[in-house]
Amino acid sequence: MRAIVRIGVAVLSLALGACASLSGAQRDRATETVVQARSTQVDGTRMDACAQRSPLRDLAARAFAQSTPEAPVHYALILDRGPDALLARVNLIRSATTAIDLQTYIFDEDDAGRLVLDELLAAARRGVRVRVLIDQLAALKHVETLAALAGAHVNFELKLYSPVLGRAQISYPQYALAAACCWRTLNQRMHTKLLLVDGAVGITGGRNYQDDYYDWDDEYNFRDRDLLVAGPVAHVMRDDFALFWNDRRSTPVERLDDVGGWLLTAGVPALPPAHFERPQRAQAMLRDAADSALIEQRLVSQAIRVGHVRYISDTPEKHQAVNADQQAVASGSLRSLIESAREEVVLQTPYLVLSDAAQDMFRQLHERPFDERPKIIVSTNSLAATDAFIAYALSYKYKRRYLREFGFNIFEYKPFPEDAPIDIAATGAELPDLGFDEDSAADPASLSASRALKGESGGTVASAASPSQPPPQDLSQTHRELRERYDRRSALERDQYRRALSREYSALRYSSRGANQPVPLQRAGVRIGLHAKSMVIDGRIGVVGTHNFDPRGDHYNTESAVVIEDRAFAQALRASIHRDIAPANSWVIARRDKPPVFSGLNYSIGKMFEAMPVLDLWPMRYATSYEFVPGPDCPQPLLPSNPDFRACYQPVGDFPEVSTGLKGITTRIFTAFGAGLAPIL
Repeated sequence: MRAIVRIGVAVLSLALGACASLSGAQRDRATETVVQARSTQVDGTRMDACAQRSPLRDLAARAFAQSTPEAPVHYALILDRGPDALLARVNLIRSATTAIDLQTYIFDEDDAGRLVLDELLAAARRGVRVRVLIDQLAALKHVETLAALAGAHVNFELKLYSPVLGRAQISYPQYALAAACCWRTLNQRMHTKLLLVDGAVGITGGRNYQDDYYDWDDEYNFRDRDLLVAGPVAHVMRDDFALFWNDRRSTPVERLDDVGGWLLTAGVPALPPAHFERPQRAQAMLRDAADSALIEQRLVSQAIRVGHVRYISDTPEKHQAVNADQQAVASGSLRSLIESAREEVVLQTPYLVLSDAAQDMFRQLHERPFDERPKIIVSTNSLAATDAFIAYALSYKYKRRYLREFGFNIFEYKPFPEDAPIDIAATGAELPDLGFDEDSAADPASLSASRALKGESGGTVASAASPSQPPPQDLSQTHRELRERYDRRSALERDQYRRALSREYSALRYSSRGANQPVPLQRAGVRIGLHAKSMVIDGRIGVVGTHNFDPRGDHYNTESAVVIEDRAFAQALRASIHRDIAPANSWVIARRDKPPVFSGLNYSIGKMFEAMPVLDLWPMRYATSYEFVPGPDCPQPLLPSNPDFRACYQPVGDFPEVSTGLKGITTRIFTAFGAGLAPIL
């Protein structure tokens, strides 16, 4: 009892301490401290700030030279591979001559984050104005780092968007206090992501600044997508960034209570030298970013010349409106595009949790006459692949509705895709040597397991395990021990799994670690989760952005997207998504076989429970996952609507690849009781 009392007093003290804040005079003193500490030395002596020549930056010069007010020209480059996305960023930062504006939801202090941060500081020191705006709930981890950056250089400015309780970092009690006093404000986050160089070329899309967005994590990485756009639309991006930068919610870090308090107590600390977990990988990236021929070959050669480009973005006004829908520019624009479809909508989102407005729209599309009804293809995460377990549970609840009432064709991404644009070698994963010569192995199952664990698949970009090959049953005891050592279940305590929902769902950031971590799987390997947010309309309009097509994007987060009406670009984007839904990379969701008796009763009861906000306890779900089985009569994948579908696909269960256990139970619990969470998901 005494221990409980002590804990309660400590929690109360911390919560009350969150109410204490610096006075205006103290904030001014902290600001003066950093102003005096900022270096004014500029290393660059040329008019172009000693910028490095960049073929990517040259795309912008070419676009502006070819543009007229009536006929703008742009160059668009889809960045599917994580290392390419990081390479493009570093190369562009080095090419800046006047200004760099960076806006993001997450900025971590791991290898990828620190590498980009060092490049931004180097640009500032050579004379480029650098402005960095990060959402407060996912900003750099350490107050000391923020204090050091505040006073680093006169050309470098750092602000946090919508700081909760006027702080850069908050503890659990402080978060609970904020949730109690100002829930809506706590959830109003800046999910917009943009890197803009010289107001001429920009990158936007799903990626934040963290290892797992660039294939640099040895446990879990995202299959994500960015879009680089060079040309006149960059001016729109520049103006949009200025709205956020000048908004009252964007606060210089030195004026926050914890950072300002550090500065007043200890002054401006020096930023410690970078200590990369894998320095060879970081050095290779820095070297490649200086190789113009490599940039030309890997990136510029893939750019597509397009005409008019739209950048649609919510502004901070969305967080001022009594009804956020009034200012949800991105959501409204994306729905208008979908409503314009006549043939096909290809939608990719990591979290299939739809807002009421989106559900109404898709229901109306499906109610059109048959010959006017567009085909809806949806690419999303499976439970095995997702980083947001609770979001998947809500998606699982409404599978019947999505398939039957909206006409969706749903493809769920596998955790070990065989043909994904993921560079497994870049992750640095250390996988076990099973201790025998593969060339002399007689057992095909053992050979397959060996290759799976070592990350081999016969290609340059592949998964670390083949999802179609079951774990071997005849390994020696030593081999079994090695599998246990590298099994996902043995890694659940690692820090990587403690930050899952912190990526997208700020409202659930401080829920239990068990609720946040990805589910345990049946085998080891570098897990891949889908994070791309893209759409193709009728094969002629392509969209890449930050919107998850979810209630958070409609009501809470600010979002942005690039819209390009160009058939060549749209077809390239469509091909990228279709690669993700290929049988090697995704399962298909389809109706179960009807039970031999009482199928109508089972359907009606299941539908009744689905409509209930709680107590959805009916165990017989409408749909399950299917795997394509190629053969002489099944040469090509089919949609579930095809009459030959069941002859070419076999059911693999509701949660394939998952070591179900408690997670299977909790998934069904959230299905039954968690519908009330949908508005914040």
